[in-house]
Amino acid sequence: MKQNRTLIAAVVCLLALTGCRSSANAYQQAYEKAIQNDVPAQLQTQPENKDVVEPAVAETDVTVRQEKVTLVTGDSEILTYGVVCGSYSLKANAEAVMKSLQSDGFSPSVAVNEAGKTYRVIVASFNTREEAAAMRDSFKKKYPENNDFQNSWLLYNK
Repeated sequence: MKQNRTLIAAVVCLLALTGCRSSANAYQQAYEKAIQNDVPAQLQTQPENKDVVEPAVAETDVTVRQEKVTLVTGDSEILTYGVVCGSYSLKANAEAVMKSLQSDGFSPSVAVNEAGKTYRVIVASFNTREEAAAMRDSFKKKYPENNDFQNSWLLYNK
């Protein structure tokens, strides 16, 4: 009887150790996959949206994405070119950034990209690409420590 208990305890321990190993392997594989997919923002050269409009004037670091957006929150009309400083899946997150920018003296808006259901925080919008690019550059200079704002880009509202 004592021998059976010992044998059962040994089998249970062996199963427990084997079960932990496969779980540990699953965590290890998930971790390695996440590391491979985690590319620093500075190394990303292509935007997430494939509808990129090539600038009329050859400027090396001005990215323009073409999307159809609809105003959700804000007093400003969205003109042809907008300076986008953040994209969020939750409207509340976009509105929190918008309120923060309002306290800094900006008149931002939140618009939704219906295709991707993404809320875009638009710092300002303009009729010309050049004005929008100048605003984007000055905005990035104002927030040198904010990595999200350093990734600001231009939106062409089609």
